[in-house]
Amino acid sequence: MSKMDGLRAMREARYAEAQKRSGAAKPTKAAAAKPAAAKPAASAEEPAAEGLCGHRNMSGRTCTREQGHAAKSHRYS
Repeated sequence: MSKMDGLRAMREARYAEAQKRSGAAKPTKAAAAKPAAAKPAASAEEPAAEGLCGHRNMSGRTCTREQGHAAKSHRYS
């Protein structure tokens, strides 16, 4: 096993453990009182047009592809 294979295996094990812990956690009263489908208020930093991906890169640009696009890369503007 190469060094990268070992790192990948450790990362996947940590991710699986975190998923197991978060699934076993009991919901708090505050989380239960919040509606699950509620969307946070739109801010000036979010994409203006509905239906856009809106993925943000490190420099703050947003993706202009459609929501849920199949392309692996994002198109920033």
